[in-house]
Amino acid sequence: MRKEAEEAALMAKKNPVICNRKDWEGIVPSLVEVIVVKNNCCSNDDISVLDLSGFVNLREFTVGDCCFWKVEELKLIGVKCLERVDIGQSSFAKYSYNTADGRDDKRHFYLKNCPKLKSLMIGCYSFMDYSVIEIENVNALEVIEMGELNEKSCNSWYASLELKSILIHSE
Repeated sequence: MRKEAEEAALMAKKNPVICNRKDWEGIVPSLVEVIVVKNNCCSNDDISVLDLSGFVNLREFTVGDCCFWKVEELKLIGVKCLERVDIGQSSFAKYSYNTADGRDDKRHFYLKNCPKLKSLMIGCYSFMDYSVIEIENVNALEVIEMGELNEKSCNSWYASLELKSILIHSE
């Protein structure tokens, strides 16, 4: 029974489910493999920078809808094991943001030097007010989906979106 409890505790550390700032602060970056942030979480917490660069074993980063409204900078830089990023709708955008409000020059998303990243999925209305979205050196990337096809999605409405260093494979 004790061994099962220890295994469950280790699994919770490897695959934390985040609902608030306290959960986020309890993460052990060197152990984490999968992070799941539930819908409507971490938006009222004062988290301005979310830097996952030290998460050496992170394979998946999944964020639900309406999360991280106050985050001004998201950094996924040098996360060598990262394979999948999936961000829901209306996340990483200010609460009640309207495109007429323009961009916020302090808000940036960096996704760089993640050699195993295969999939980047971003839901509608996420990163609407960000001024920079920079994707660089993610040469294994196979899928980028931002918003919904044939729908008003407003992703990176005012951002300088840069995609650099993608290798094109031909057969």
